[in-house]
Amino acid sequence: MVQIRKARRSATKLRLLLNGPSGSGKTYGGLLVAKGMGCQRVIVIDTEQGSSDLYDSLLDFDVIDLTPPFTPEAYIEAIDAAEKAGADCIIVDSISHEWNGKGGCLELVDEVARAKFKGNTWSAWSELTPRHRAFIDRMLRSSAHVIATARSKTETAQVDDHGRKKVVKLGMRVESRDGVEYEFTLCLDIVHDGHFAVASKDRTGLFAGDPKPITSETGKRLAEWLDGGASITQPGVRQQEPPNATVEAHIAKPARIGWRDRVAQAATVEELSGIGDDADAALSLGKLTPAQRETLDALIAERHDEIEAMAGA
Repeated sequence: MVQIRKARRSATKLRLLLNGPSGSGKTYGGLLVAKGMGCQRVIVIDTEQGSSDLYDSLLDFDVIDLTPPFTPEAYIEAIDAAEKAGADCIIVDSISHEWNGKGGCLELVDEVARAKFKGNTWSAWSELTPRHRAFIDRMLRSSAHVIATARSKTETAQVDDHGRKKVVKLGMRVESRDGVEYEFTLCLDIVHDGHFAVASKDRTGLFAGDPKPITSETGKRLAEWLDGGASITQPGVRQQEPPNATVEAHIAKPARIGWRDRVAQAATVEELSGIGDDADAALSLGKLTPAQRETLDALIAERHDEIEAMAGA
């Protein structure tokens, strides 16, 4: 039977991705967020050989030690076990092993290709993509808050600066399947120096402005937002609905923004990532509201699935 209910943010669970290089403080930051949110039963799915145990004095939490092979099914089993144990917050530390760790998707696709498709890895992805998707979906439909961490590599490029070659940083690339950050409510990129975090995707509207370290206060702010409190923005950042315009209508006006057309015309995941980056910048400048950004995220996610489906056909 189809049921209709009133939309309420308090029915939502946190889906947070902490992305950063080794040593940037992802595990520590995830535990601080859980502490600030006031979670009662925190369980860490630890793929880092017990690294979370180093922070046992920070708060009371339990650990599931996940060892190779890091298959999607192993992660799903661990999440199932954490939920059955009554976890109200699950920290998956980290999701990168499911992608490029021992026994992860990149290893599995080679094995499947050799065993079933005469070495054709393109065909092998027809089996691995649903398995990876099942892992992502399991996190998204968890009854607990989910804080996932991911390793990243800093991407650089050589550009021409007034006739001189210059190396510039292009941002941090998540070590997982392209576009995984779209699945989360909030994605914070953490830099090694000073452990500062900047939002590369933010549907909460809480993290506009200058980068700041993750603290337990971060968790408190997220808990308030999830309970239906107003978005907390940095001073001077305007975030308001355009007068007499719905979210859908505002995004659909090509002359003013053209977001919908850009998403529809995107042919690659990379293009969608660029649209997401532009939208985050617009959000931080007050040119998009959190509600409009959320609608745009849904459009991007839908187009992302369409592109993947065409690639796998």
